[in-house]
Amino acid sequence: MSRTPVREAFLRLRSDGFLELFPKRGALVVPVSVGEGRDIMQARLLLESFALDTLAARGHEALRRVGADLAARCGPAATPREARDAGRAYHAALVAAAGNRTVTGLFATLWHQHQRFTAAALAGRQEVAEDTAEHLALARALQDGDAPAAKELLHRHIGSILRRAGVDGTELGLPDRVG
Repeated sequence: MSRTPVREAFLRLRSDGFLELFPKRGALVVPVSVGEGRDIMQARLLLESFALDTLAARGHEALRRVGADLAARCGPAATPREARDAGRAYHAALVAAAGNRTVTGLFATLWHQHQRFTAAALAGRQEVAEDTAEHLALARALQDGDAPAAKELLHRHIGSILRRAGVDGTELGLPDRVG
């Protein structure tokens, strides 16, 4: 393989904030700060709240349809990787349901940063059952056409992820965990 694609990949990773490059010495993966973790989760909350608000504006039938789709995605995961992939698909489907391609694209980019944050902060810990229960509760609220409850459950879910990562989310106005 030529050096050019590797160099281009490193430059892209640097521009995305993942690497620090040292000419003629190499590269260093940049650690995720607590502040960056909060910022990432706050941005997720904004994008997913936008999706919920958009669905609510379309009415109960739109909420029910998306809720049914999301509930179907809440099956058990056999491995941590499957759980992570299912979580990504769940949240991506919620955002995509709003029908805004720009927001969907922003979310896809943000998810890479989210993975970097949670991989560093949670280092092997998997609360698969907790995530699945939170996802299912949010999906059921949507199926019931209860947008305010779904939004509160989303806030709690984001707060739960932050707390598991050891980050205080209270300044984001996030309620305590579901249940």
